Amino acid sequence: MKALTWHGKGDMRCESVPDPKIEHARDAIIKVTACAICGSDLHIFDGIIPSMEHGDILGHETMGEVVEVGSENKTLKIGDRVVVPFTIACGECFFCKRGYFSGCERSNPNKEKAAKLWGNSPAGLFGYSHLLGGYSGGQAEYLRVPYADSGPIVVPEGLSDEQVLFLSDIFPTGYMAAEFCDIQGGDTIAIWGCGPVGQMAIRSAFLLGAERVIAIDTVPERLALAREGGAETLDFREDDIYDRIMDLTEGRGADACIDAVGTEPATMASFDSVVDRIKVATFMGTDRPHVLRQAIHCCRNFGTVSVVGVYGGFLDKIPMGSAINRGLTFRMAQTPVQRYLPLLMKRIQEGEIDPSFVITHRAGLEDGPDLYKTFRDKKDGCIKVVLQP
Repeated sequence: MKALTWHGKGDMRCESVPDPKIEHARDAIIKVTACAICGSDLHIFDGIIPSMEHGDILGHETMGEVVEVGSENKTLKIGDRVVVPFTIACGECFFCKRGYFSGCERSNPNKEKAAKLWGNSPAGLFGYSHLLGGYSGGQAEYLRVPYADSGPIVVPEGLSDEQVLFLSDIFPTGYMAAEFCDIQGGDTIAIWGCGPVGQMAIRSAFLLGAERVIAIDTVPERLALAREGGAETLDFREDDIYDRIMDLTEGRGADACIDAVGTEPATMASFDSVVDRIKVATFMGTDRPHVLRQAIHCCRNFGTVSVVGVYGGFLDKIPMGSAINRGLTFRMAQTPVQRYLPLLMKRIQEGEIDPSFVITHRAGLEDGPDLYKTFRDKKDGCIKVVLQP
């Protein structure tokens, strides 16, 4: 089959690889009908995610048609259209039973490696480093899905691939980011990053009752899409974000702040972001937490900082004094996608939201390597890429 494979920093290839096979009785094989390039894939593309190996198949936003099921899988049948969560979960362990599927104790076969870095291991993920299981991803013609009786959701009749594809990751992630804010009527939510997850967080915040959303970015197309979703926008290259948010909230700060950027903010956003970049380049740091620092300072007393941007290691100079003295709450997670699927599928069915609004580029797998660069460099108005094998 054809698949997009990683061969080092900035080196993605579309090449032939062996077809996946059933390896466990709970597995399923799907024929991929749509997949996407995620912003967190760009961290791999840029070479900052450890434990990648040449030839790894990327991709964790995937859906398709079931073509084979293992003997113990009684949930799916051949011909089902399914969306596959990016978090792999057994459905039976301590965390899965409590709805924390991204903390699954069984799905990461390399959990000892992850525990050395993080103290304990999260769930395995598709197409995202051997620290998290080394599972082949879904930017391919076929995908093996472990624990397929506990993860994929069958798509109801009448919904297109593009309407439901993002249930695999960015819609649940953006929704969770907003849910973490415990939104009350009249709240103002500030969101850093107007990429795909940020766009989903904007719309989710309004779905959950926010009165105002302030969205922060610098890319014109992203800011325009945020405004289409009802947000007020700030350009961090033109505005002092702290001063503007204080002005917009009568000096109080936002009720909650969402970091939908993570470890790779714009290099020249501020002096501290330049310092972060230098530290990472000289191996004096692992991440660049400029956005998180700013979100903390811009949050009102006893507000919430919601973090869904990807961080991988250790963060430097986080203003914990501000957070502690002002009573901030931090909430963060890799999204337990399975927890959100029924609710969000219903919202799509009822017409409350159509997540396909974020798509700007559609192509085949063979165009994937070039589109990784287009997406990374924010060229050609690129906000979200969907590939159809």
